[in-house]
Amino acid sequence: MTTSPLETQPVLDLPALDAHLRGVIDGGVAGALTASLIGGGRSNPTYRLSDGARSWVLRRPPYGHVLPSAHDMVREFTVIEALGGTAVPVPRAVHLCEDTDVLGAPFYLMELVDGVAVGTPEQAEALTAAERRRLGFDFADTLAALHAIDPETVGLAEFGRADGYLERQLRRWERQWEASRTVHRPEVDDLLVRLRNSLPDSRFPGIVHGDVKLDNVLVDPSDRGRVTAVLDWEMATLGDTLADVGIMLGFWDVPGEAPNPITRGLAALDGFPSRDEMVERYAVTRGIDVPEIDWYVVFADFKMAVIMEGIAARHANGETVGEGFDGVADMTATLLARALDQASRSSVAALRR
Repeated sequence: MTTSPLETQPVLDLPALDAHLRGVIDGGVAGALTASLIGGGRSNPTYRLSDGARSWVLRRPPYGHVLPSAHDMVREFTVIEALGGTAVPVPRAVHLCEDTDVLGAPFYLMELVDGVAVGTPEQAEALTAAERRRLGFDFADTLAALHAIDPETVGLAEFGRADGYLERQLRRWERQWEASRTVHRPEVDDLLVRLRNSLPDSRFPGIVHGDVKLDNVLVDPSDRGRVTAVLDWEMATLGDTLADVGIMLGFWDVPGEAPNPITRGLAALDGFPSRDEMVERYAVTRGIDVPEIDWYVVFADFKMAVIMEGIAARHANGETVGEGFDGVADMTATLLARALDQASRSSVAALRR
């Protein structure tokens, strides 16, 4: 993880945070709190917090404009707490604060995991081709392990409703587009018609992460082909687990093709498994036959376009912290174009229209 000093306003209210944590953290707070913004994320501000003796990670919702039902810290804390001790590596959940009087919004603390970030091509280039190949397959195995968990066994039976998940997702992201769009884009209307007309039957319910990409994992520093933590569970719920596979593939760049503007060709680097290899590995590990996946990949690009539009709107209003926001507005159009291109080339007739 990379960090930077808190030079951009607004900043954490450290005295208020100190007063709150002294009564709730096991072992208390050893000394004066310091904080630094962890770079890389464009959504929820994430900070490294230290009392001089111990360090944690603090997550809170974005400042300013927030889409309805998005950036849910309670949801994120609930799922990482539930998955602790399972085959899915997650940071240890430390403390959830729903009292908005402390920092102006709900927030939570989790364990600071010793891990290497691989969310950019530059970071992934530090790995060997053999390490990248092992990492790709371990990533697919980790996703299959998540989807194999019975939600009831980890206390998540009421975490969401798998029935009707895809229909609800389409309605939700259409509403969120309307809530955050900065300009009218007719391609959104086109995409929504195609997606509605080709909605697949859900066959594999389970726990859905909702934002499956290499940028949301950490790698073991001593074994850089192994995932040591899966992060950013803010969109987790119960639903159609193939939606996660679609997101994984949407972020899995293909050599020789225009890359996803978010990942910038990351998975096209030498060594990473191909898309087909990733799907095959996932299917074998989970023990299922993966059906036609185009709908899920198209929907993934549409969903990411809506998210980028929301981030661009917050950035234009001066409501973001940290770096990495230049060019975000351009990503919306690129992702929508990718989605339409994938739909037009699909073997699913209703997606092609």
